[in-house]
Amino acid sequence: MTVHGTESEPVGTFPSSGVDVLIVGTGLAGLSAAIECIRKGHSVRVLERAATINTLGDMYFMGLPATRFFKHWPEMKAEYDSIGLHNAWIETSKHSGELMVKPLYVNDRLKAVGLDPKTPPGTFQLRPLIYKMFVKQVERLGVKIEFNSRVVDYFESEDGKKGGCVTDDGKRYEADVVIAADGVGSKSQKLVGGQVRAVSSGRAMWRAAFPIENLDKDPEVKEHYKMIGPNDSEPIVRTYLGPGTYAMTLTRPETMIWIINHNATGSSAESWSNTIEPKEVLDTMDEGTGPNPWDPWMKRLIACTPEKTIVNFELLWRDPQPSWKSPNGRVVQIGDAAHSFLPASGNGATQAIEDAVSIASCLQLCSGKDNVPEAVEAHIRFRFTRNACAQKVGFSNAELLQDTDWTKVKFDPKRAQPKHPKWVWQHDPETYTYEHYEKNVETMKKGIRFDESEIPPNYPPGYKYEPWTIDWVMDCMRQGKPVELGAGNWD
Repeated sequence: MTVHGTESEPVGTFPSSGVDVLIVGTGLAGLSAAIECIRKGHSVRVLERAATINTLGDMYFMGLPATRFFKHWPEMKAEYDSIGLHNAWIETSKHSGELMVKPLYVNDRLKAVGLDPKTPPGTFQLRPLIYKMFVKQVERLGVKIEFNSRVVDYFESEDGKKGGCVTDDGKRYEADVVIAADGVGSKSQKLVGGQVRAVSSGRAMWRAAFPIENLDKDPEVKEHYKMIGPNDSEPIVRTYLGPGTYAMTLTRPETMIWIINHNATGSSAESWSNTIEPKEVLDTMDEGTGPNPWDPWMKRLIACTPEKTIVNFELLWRDPQPSWKSPNGRVVQIGDAAHSFLPASGNGATQAIEDAVSIASCLQLCSGKDNVPEAVEAHIRFRFTRNACAQKVGFSNAELLQDTDWTKVKFDPKRAQPKHPKWVWQHDPETYTYEHYEKNVETMKKGIRFDESEIPPNYPPGYKYEPWTIDWVMDCMRQGKPVELGAGNWD
């Protein structure tokens, strides 16, 4: 299959596909889908329940596969290169403050294992900066976004040739395909038959990001958490690992960020608007950490945090959803609507953007709106096992972070590092789709499972998908057993 415009050409390289796409949600998945669907020649409309796009937040990890499509958008790539943590340091301590792994320059670590620092497997990014970058691109493309459009239901037309949704004011929208990118509470769950129950993990995250000037309240704290490198000019990620907890701080020129994993409290909730005050954190953070309390420097940092800044986000676990599409394939879920991730996975943002690139490419390759169901099914086959495996890695990482073996870390610092496998970061979702779409559809029509189709895997080599549940994960944890990842090379 010959496909043009896959290297560096921006919008305008693909002719109209004739496919009308309606996207619900303006998270990373929704915005990425809008950007790439336009480049692929689709007609795009977007609905957003809020009055504006939310560009607030702290930080997350963006893997290399999520940034590969920037090569098609020079403005995005230039801005990403300017805001990324490409010259960062990282150090690791016990939660009590005892330094275990001295500051290491990330670029040196990459070179030591034969990787190019210019294209690292991933980087920590500030959510506000990344979202503003995506918003600028959407605005440049003139994407029509209808704000204050809260979707309360999804449907398919009687003839199965259209998908649609209904907003809370009774408006009905239809398109050749509806991409539900509206998060874990998506109302599309009922139609796709993929609703899975949320199970409390008993854990939550305190998360805060605020202007660095707030550290002027305590000059000693400002000095302790200063940047590093030449003239103290380079960002540093400080990680803290303790019994049943872990934390991270990020110091940038303009922003201070801290995150702590902790036992869920009565004020924890799965909401980014659920804020608490510093006193609540300081009063409870030592609970469950054993005989050694938290590092006094961390406590003083928390005390510098402005009011109404700390989010107490509860971590709910969910089984892999059995279905991501409606019966006739005219509504498809992507991002958190299809698969939620633990923060320890380092994969939520990456997989959401991969989804967007994949579905946009599949819709291009299916040759017209009549074949949208084929594209949707092919996309899910490309994505399902990969995401289920990435979700599993998140549980394995959570175990490592909350139960670190310090006797081993002293001899091998990698023992304190979460897994970020090669099969995750080497992937290119666009190239993979272009190279294997025809074979995927061919084997799909023959009823051959994707992991038996002889298509090179985008998941651990040698792995065969086996269903797993949160109940199994929790049972392993109760018995003190590791969460077994399964056969194959998880790297």
